[in-house]
Amino acid sequence: MKKADFIINIALVPIDFLLVVLAAVSAYYLRFSTLIADAWPVLYTMPINLYMAIVWRVATASVIIFAASGFYTMRNKKISKEFTKIIAGVSTLVIFLVMAIFLQRELFSSRFIIILGWFLAILYLFIARWLIFLVRNYFFQKGIGLSGIIVLGDSQSRGALVSVYRQFPNLGFRILGEFDNLATLSGSAQVRDWLNKKQLDTVVQTDSSIGKDDALDLLTWCQENHLNFNYVANLFQAQSTHLELNSVAGLPLVEIKSTPLEGWRRVYKRLFDLVVSILLIIILSPVLLLLAILVALTSPGPMIVGLERVGAKNKIFKMYKFRSMIKNAHLLKPDILRYNERPDGPLFKMKNDPRVTKFGRFLRRTSLDELPQLFNVLLGQMSLVGPRPHEPQEVSQYRRGYKKLLAIKPGMTGMAQVSGRSNLLFSEEAKLDIFYIENWSILLDLIILLKTPKASFKQAGD
Repeated sequence: MKKADFIINIALVPIDFLLVVLAAVSAYYLRFSTLIADAWPVLYTMPINLYMAIVWRVATASVIIFAASGFYTMRNKKISKEFTKIIAGVSTLVIFLVMAIFLQRELFSSRFIIILGWFLAILYLFIARWLIFLVRNYFFQKGIGLSGIIVLGDSQSRGALVSVYRQFPNLGFRILGEFDNLATLSGSAQVRDWLNKKQLDTVVQTDSSIGKDDALDLLTWCQENHLNFNYVANLFQAQSTHLELNSVAGLPLVEIKSTPLEGWRRVYKRLFDLVVSILLIIILSPVLLLLAILVALTSPGPMIVGLERVGAKNKIFKMYKFRSMIKNAHLLKPDILRYNERPDGPLFKMKNDPRVTKFGRFLRRTSLDELPQLFNVLLGQMSLVGPRPHEPQEVSQYRRGYKKLLAIKPGMTGMAQVSGRSNLLFSEEAKLDIFYIENWSILLDLIILLKTPKASFKQAGD
């Protein structure tokens, strides 16, 4: 998915809403204009204020119907395919409107306005998309907004693809480089510079005959560097269920998606996090205040601490928690590392950690120390549900494949926390979180959230 497509789809929602309103208003004034009224006499006149009350509801319904009709999908957009989609979407809207008129006779009965509104909505929506595409392609031709791409494979297999991308910048990609294999790609200082500057977005493998091990190495490298990965078909058919098929230069080009959580799904999840976190902060504000006071009264130090954690795509942020340890506890960590009870991975865990305060033990057993993370969710640094957030030092010790845990935002709760086991090995915890990343859905989020209180109470009773 190109960044430009994502921006266009976000912008289309308010644009479509306003254009439907404009079409309805245009239809209203044209209907009652002298030219048309003389040809088709007006039998019933609806006051504009009552008419507009209906229009706002219809415009709101239009966005919902258009979304369900695929108006805002994140795939590569072509103007030729938009016209039929617009006709289908607007026609569906009119069908629902006619049904509403049939069920509620107090609505206006002018068939002419409905027909004219239908035509104008199609016209306005198509013109708007045509103009947007013209502007997008103009910027693409100027090299603005293009996604950086690297093409991998021998010179013969990648030649046709490179030629098409360079000849047609309106596809939305800019060729940054060409490489024969992963070894030359990963060893390039220029590639590392592109990654550091966030200029590289996609890697395309054009050689469909490379070995399975080499293919998996390439896929892993792309996932660890948070890059989109496309390949010529017949390479990874059994490796992922999250695929998107396109055709470039006559080649069937497949994109492997590391998670279904992209595009509008990411927007839905963010809106869900935002609404729920605000509600929970309001509802739990007395509890948050009481716990903060108790932390301050039971031991010296700040009530809330900000701990460094690694978020989506390696972004460092401060994760908020009620302080459960003595002041400056991090300075004592090197002295007790030898007592780590989690030798299987990079995480540190000690059952009777001497740095934990008496009240802190209660907070940890009940997971109440994590409630301030609602503010991280509100700020967009975390999600309600996601992989467990880890420290930078822990992330630096990740084994191969574990960097996929950084593909999405970390969560306050997740698959590992509600698994029913309190002492998971790090490898088992990572597998559960990766399963969540690869199989995300709103329903799965709801199930995990509903299971979280029970899991917390069970842990408190252990």
